[in-house]
Amino acid sequence: MKNILRIIAISQPLYKILAILATLILTSSSLQLVAPILSKYIVDEILLKIQNQGGDINKLIILVSSAFGISLLALTVTVISERLGDHFEGRLRKFLTEKFYDKALTLPQSYYDSEISGKIINQLSRGIHTIHTFLNTASNFILPTFIQSIFTIGILAIYSWPIAVFMAILFPIYLSISYYSTVKWGAREVKKNEIEDSLRGRIHEVISSMRLVKGFGAEKREFSTVEQNLTEINKIYAKQSRDFHIYDFYRGLSLNIILFLVNMVVFYNAFQGLLTIGEMVLILQLVNMARIPLFAMSFILTNIQRAESGSKEYFELLDLSSTEDYKQKISPEVLKEPTIEFKDVVFGYEDSETVLDSISFKMGKREKVALVGHSGAGKTTIVNLILKFYEPQSGEIFLNDKNFKSLPHQLIRNNISLVYQENELFSSTIRENVAYGKNNALEKEIISALKLANAYSFVSQLPRGLDSKVGERGVKLSGGQKQRIQIARAILKNAPILILDEATSSLDARSEKEVQDALENLMKNKLVIIIAHRFSTIQNVDKIIVLDGGKIVDYGNPKELSLKKGIYSELLHYQVEGNRKLLESFEIY
Repeated sequence: MKNILRIIAISQPLYKILAILATLILTSSSLQLVAPILSKYIVDEILLKIQNQGGDINKLIILVSSAFGISLLALTVTVISERLGDHFEGRLRKFLTEKFYDKALTLPQSYYDSEISGKIINQLSRGIHTIHTFLNTASNFILPTFIQSIFTIGILAIYSWPIAVFMAILFPIYLSISYYSTVKWGAREVKKNEIEDSLRGRIHEVISSMRLVKGFGAEKREFSTVEQNLTEINKIYAKQSRDFHIYDFYRGLSLNIILFLVNMVVFYNAFQGLLTIGEMVLILQLVNMARIPLFAMSFILTNIQRAESGSKEYFELLDLSSTEDYKQKISPEVLKEPTIEFKDVVFGYEDSETVLDSISFKMGKREKVALVGHSGAGKTTIVNLILKFYEPQSGEIFLNDKNFKSLPHQLIRNNISLVYQENELFSSTIRENVAYGKNNALEKEIISALKLANAYSFVSQLPRGLDSKVGERGVKLSGGQKQRIQIARAILKNAPILILDEATSSLDARSEKEVQDALENLMKNKLVIIIAHRFSTIQNVDKIIVLDGGKIVDYGNPKELSLKKGIYSELLHYQVEGNRKLLESFEIY
């Protein structure tokens, strides 16, 4: 019941609406008990007339009119409660989604390094659905059912205590069987959820990487994986269904036995004249109404168990430690001529060896600094630390001589523009993608940025211009076009620090030339940090930091390092030699 208590606690901002809703539903449920009582007096009045023992037509009219008035009042209360219920449902869904999304935005990057996005989304969807269903159940059934059950047994006791005892016995028997049924169901539901999360995550990956799947002819293998997972889910569900129906049989059997005993007592007492016909009708109606709370309690227990298991991952995410506060108010400070310094920085990712080992360097004002080294040397890790995606395990990082630890994430990132190797674009319009770093950008500013990025010529030829959608991850654009959109975004943001992460590594020669020209416009008067394998992109940098095995093994300008034996000259030689052989093969060299 731990998660159920948390569900109740987490919904505290909605308590007021929930209380009003519960009161309305309770009122409606109570009004429904009045009708059987009035029917008893109506039947008795009719029998008095039939038996020539009196009977008052005026009293009969009042009773019938009262029954109609109460039913009309119950209808009105029900309509109001249902409308309020719809309002509560919308508020609840909004509240739960915002709470989950707010937490997701404050989690460290390390969490997303080890989780599949499709799995996270599935957990969000299931968590919200189960919590929403439980709270709806709580407001619509739990309190009204509890009160209605007490009232029903209380009224039955007035007319026949044996019948009240039978019905009182039925409730714990029925609930006990339902409890054991839902516990078994819930235990298997956890296992089923684990498989389903993995399955949904895989489907999300396959759909987002469909070119890879089709390119390697892996459709049959991927379909087989999904089929096997669905088969396993169905096997678990079959066991759940089997147990549920077995316990449902026992529930039904206990109900039928008790109802048989109740009917025997009612009909015998009516036959013996111990009960009037009106009282018999009242008791039978109350007994029939008591079945509704019983069925509701079974439904409630099932939903409680589903909420307990279904909200497990939702609360696991909420329990994770937040490392960022994007709502923190910071001054919109633009750093003037920023510098970055690493002092004896040591860092390693979770469950991995040390990636950076006692790294120290300084990037000066308006310098263009390149990070060079074999794959896995630590270049991207340095960039991740500069962006404060991670914290160093030891050592210190400084921005303009201020310790990173004392600087808000937002302040640091507001002063950095990014151009990634991978095409980090949203599926929305070119306008939205370019203005992503500056929400209030004017159209003329967006166009100016596109022109500086050598992108406006192709954008203006698109059917809807700036409002053309680029597709998921920019799939409707070529590699060079996507990179130039990224560059336009960085130009528009105009941050004093620029990070280029392999910005031209995946482009053909012509696209690389167009992107390089755009980058020249972007890099003016900025501190520029470049990760590059193609040395053509760093021939004009001020400094090169050469990394190997998480250590700085060389440091200098391109000319110095090209003449010095080491990793830089070795990599440069490979590229030059490769280009020379290519030219020789075409008899151009």
